[in-house]
Amino acid sequence: MIPKGYSLRTGSEHMQPQRVHEWLSKHSYWAQGIPLATVELMIKHSYCVGVFHLDEQVGFARFVTDFATFAYLADVYVEEAHRGRRLSISMLDALMAAHFVKGLRKLFLATLDAHELYARYGFQQASMPERLMEISKKNGYTSNQS
Repeated sequence: MIPKGYSLRTGSEHMQPQRVHEWLSKHSYWAQGIPLATVELMIKHSYCVGVFHLDEQVGFARFVTDFATFAYLADVYVEEAHRGRRLSISMLDALMAAHFVKGLRKLFLATLDAHELYARYGFQQASMPERLMEISKKNGYTSNQS
């Protein structure tokens, strides 16, 4: 149940890229300095949910997905002034209830400190971490603009 004065919206067209950019670039540990153009592109190509207070976006989460087999949960946040109201739970409830999620074979995420939150949705440590690989660039934001 979302608290009075708040609303949830899904779909990239309802997100406020400037607000998402401001929070991610200044307050996240995973996307410090991310360019606005990158945020706009990632929102456009993801299944997004946002939490809004008086029509101003104060929370965000997204699935990077093919809508058939796989999704990666990313960029989950609620602005500090709005925490403690179960807003992240409301966003995750909305994402996990999306029509395509039930048919997915794999859902992934990476987190530093929110394991308990994600465990309530069934996320657990990778069963075969030895199969997971990555390419990690120190500044991957310089070449993905188009």
